[in-house]
Amino acid sequence: MAQVFKPSSNTYSKLVIFGALLAVGGVGLVGYLINTSPFNTGAYMAHAQPVPFSHKHHNGELGIDCRYCHTSVEESAFAGIPPTQTCMNCHSQIWTEAPMLEPVRASLRTGQSLEWTRVHDLPDFVYFNHSIHIAKGIGCASCHGDVTRMNLTWSVAPLTMGWCLDCHRDPAANVRPREMVFDTTWVAQDQRALGEKLVSEYHVQPRQDCSTCHR
Repeated sequence: MAQVFKPSSNTYSKLVIFGALLAVGGVGLVGYLINTSPFNTGAYMAHAQPVPFSHKHHNGELGIDCRYCHTSVEESAFAGIPPTQTCMNCHSQIWTEAPMLEPVRASLRTGQSLEWTRVHDLPDFVYFNHSIHIAKGIGCASCHGDVTRMNLTWSVAPLTMGWCLDCHRDPAANVRPREMVFDTTWVAQDQRALGEKLVSEYHVQPRQDCSTCHR
């Protein structure tokens, strides 16, 4: 019986199979890179707001503590968005006629809340608790970056599941003294040594099971 396929057919078939596998892997890699890229996660992109609030000015230059506006951050899952009255505590005395602050004054007059655009907006199927992270020595800057450099706020972290798990697997890379949690400019001289010490001292035992974040 005559030979149907030439000996070289084995080589061609192997090349096709390996090529197909590489193509599938390449598509998966490209999809992963796109999914975790700033284009998709919104990292490093400032968002338009009803009022151009500057963390650089208020937190950095004036030294206003994070907790003055985010009042519930130490006690609840949600950090809290300041009510209009918090803004007016100062701006009823200073910059009272500034055009850019008219939406704040209008909010006070009408009682209608300002509609801020959330910069760090997790999906509804993800549970995150600010208070427990703060209690364990995770600083604001670990997730939000150094906001004292931001006129308009942008995110510096992708907030993907992999990014969160990296910290849960190695909390020593981020744990800081509790008194430095709200200082976004603080940097440890030796984060590894200090982090490992504080992980033990603060009894940091981050969970990695699905129900921790997906409830």
